[in-house]
Amino acid sequence: MELRRIIPFAAYSAALLLAPPVFAQSGSASVGGVARSQDDGSALWGATVEVVGTSTVALSDEAGRYRLRGITPGTISLRFTRIGYTTLTRTVTLGADEAAVVDAQLGEAPLRVDPIRVLLKRTRMVGDPLDVNEAPGSVHVLVAEDLDSPAFVFDNVHDFLRQVPGVNIREEDGFGLRPNIGLRGTGSERSSKITLMEDGVLMAPAPYAAPSAYYFPVAGRMEALEVRKGSSQVRYGPRTIGGALNLVSASIPDRLTWFVEGSGGEYGSLQGHARAGASGARFGWLLEAYSLDTGGFKELPNEASTGFDVDDYMGKVRVNSDRLGDSYQELELKLGYTTEDSDETYLGLTDEDFGSNPLARYAASGSDLMEADHSQIQLRHFWTRGNVDVTTTAYRNDFSRNWYKLGKVLGTKISSVVGTPEDHTSALDILKGADSDPDALTVRANNREYFGQGLQSALGLTVGTHELELGARFHQDEEDRFQWEDGFQMLDGSMSLTSAGEHGTQSNRVSSATAVAAFLQDEISLGSWTITPGVRFEHIEFTRLDYAGDDPARTSPTRTRVNRVDAWIPGVGFSYRMSALRVFGGVHRGFGPPGPGADEATRAESSVNYELGGRWRRSGLAAEAIGFLTSYSNILGEATLATGGDGSGQAFNGGSARVAGIEASLDYDLLWAAPGVTRVPLRLAYTYTRESFLSGFDSDYGPWGTVAVGDRMPYVPRHQLSGSIGYDRKSWRLSISMNASGAMRTQAGSGPIPVGQGTDAFVVFNTSGQVQLGQLGTLFAGLQNVTNQIHAVARRPAGLRPGLPRSFMVGFRVEGVR
Repeated sequence: MELRRIIPFAAYSAALLLAPPVFAQSGSASVGGVARSQDDGSALWGATVEVVGTSTVALSDEAGRYRLRGITPGTISLRFTRIGYTTLTRTVTLGADEAAVVDAQLGEAPLRVDPIRVLLKRTRMVGDPLDVNEAPGSVHVLVAEDLDSPAFVFDNVHDFLRQVPGVNIREEDGFGLRPNIGLRGTGSERSSKITLMEDGVLMAPAPYAAPSAYYFPVAGRMEALEVRKGSSQVRYGPRTIGGALNLVSASIPDRLTWFVEGSGGEYGSLQGHARAGASGARFGWLLEAYSLDTGGFKELPNEASTGFDVDDYMGKVRVNSDRLGDSYQELELKLGYTTEDSDETYLGLTDEDFGSNPLARYAASGSDLMEADHSQIQLRHFWTRGNVDVTTTAYRNDFSRNWYKLGKVLGTKISSVVGTPEDHTSALDILKGADSDPDALTVRANNREYFGQGLQSALGLTVGTHELELGARFHQDEEDRFQWEDGFQMLDGSMSLTSAGEHGTQSNRVSSATAVAAFLQDEISLGSWTITPGVRFEHIEFTRLDYAGDDPARTSPTRTRVNRVDAWIPGVGFSYRMSALRVFGGVHRGFGPPGPGADEATRAESSVNYELGGRWRRSGLAAEAIGFLTSYSNILGEATLATGGDGSGQAFNGGSARVAGIEASLDYDLLWAAPGVTRVPLRLAYTYTRESFLSGFDSDYGPWGTVAVGDRMPYVPRHQLSGSIGYDRKSWRLSISMNASGAMRTQAGSGPIPVGQGTDAFVVFNTSGQVQLGQLGTLFAGLQNVTNQIHAVARRPAGLRPGLPRSFMVGFRVEGVR
């Protein structure tokens, strides 16, 4: 995997080669300003601003602001364009070293809707980011400016999503390799309780049969993240209780666009990212490569790596008809491939050892290794004519992984050893490196293969005040477990293999699902009102075949489970526009399939969800506040290794429960009204969540155990807060951000969190800066966890685990547009 070394070298080499001509351009001019809508004066994000006849191009940001640098003095023409808006040309005369301000107001295109804007509505949860304000429900979009912050040095999707209220995060490895994301109090374990997509296509390893996100799309290569909650999510399934997360990959650009970026930092970390693409009248293409390699921040006694190496490649090609014709169609092929090698483990620390050195790892975890490969293919066709459009996508995802990790010592699960070390002193000594007998350590090869494939199509039809969308999807997926366990001996602090297990003897089973889903949604415009009723239907057939450990050829299953589920999922949302204020709300049914591990007594997860809120947009201020309530009639837990369980996949009914809360966010440019292009952006996001079980029960699901009425749920903090403030000048930018969270229970219960059953509250500060060196490129640096606050973020799967300590990264970016 030498790409991680080639890309940073290429970036620095390009910078050195370009330096002489760039530094010779003293006296060049610049121009900046704000692009706004002529209709209501709102900022236009994503408007293209170009100096006509040159390769100097820029895009406006979320505040509508743009900058063009390195312009030859004289009279120039500026062209402003954006999808769905008319083109505007402005002429300006620039002197040497002058920084001119040119604002622009674009009117909406009056004759026809741009087909690309229609396509965005079918393939994204929001469509055009400018439509966020119109949504009849809670929706947030993080665009490139939010994702490119150098403060997030490892492109951890957890760090990105902390900017969004209503998102629950449980860290595990400090890097976000296997994210744990929940929405509005749903379980966060391996992001299995939300609908996870990339470009509108299901992306979990086996979204129905095994949704735990042991594969997660590389967030660092995305151009946007969309989070949608509320009634309008009936378009997205199968899981509709908390919401949906859609990762948007880079779009094929309209003109030749490229960048190369390389950075390096703490723990021997190297990151490289390169992208190039272009379009002609009837053809477009894009190629992208991303690599991140680090030695890790945890410390083994033998000083071996505790980090990872991730390489990701993606390509797109498109053929299309004339965009200005009476009808338009395009065919786009997307291919992707990702590999991961990570020295990660489930083994954490005892409370005492965490207090002594929270970054330590026990010697017995030194052989733990995750090896994974993922490939994807999507073929999408889009056609539109007049008020009708059809979008159809065929897709296939394949994922294989083998997580070779310690499971037991002296026959006892590692979670029990570190959880009650006073009862397992001999086993704990071996974990730390004491000599042992042969086969004292049991290392499991969690060898699994997955696939997910399907065909989905959506028909859009606009008739008068009705905008109808009818969608259908046929989907199949599978998880194949073929696992074994090896025995090891600890000698002189090192592990050596003493017995090799027979493949298939630990877990030998195949779980699969076939699903047919359909939805119908109608967006009805009635003056200032927008009403959006919709309904979704899911028909799912689960099958699980268990084979004997001594039957590697799988001649006959020892047990067959078949489970069929049908669900109708209705919902209705509304919004009402009052000048700068928009009030919205909705109610919908929440649904979560029980999976192939369910038995006859297991019910589907079900709830009724309510929300009511308002958005304010005016004069550089965007504010939002939402109240939500999720009333479960049945909540589910699943026994997995990640929860400290036995990995059986057995689902447990939790009965009725309730989650209620408030989400609030604010975005404001403190210099919105000031002339020029200097910005001081301020952003805040807050979440308050109050959750409890309304049923008492006993379960073998570790995070629940014995539950009494009124007990709080695990891994849901009461308070969460994130914020940032920046100072953005003509050629440089500084920012400071903060993330804070209250302590979380790791076990259901009431009252103060008992010792040994919680995580730490924390406040983490980050800072970053970047400077534009003319046309040479951009130098950037980021420092995460400035105060080096060491805090416990989890106790599962097996022991205390720390968050990311203070980490820095510095890099350089070269880019161009023609």
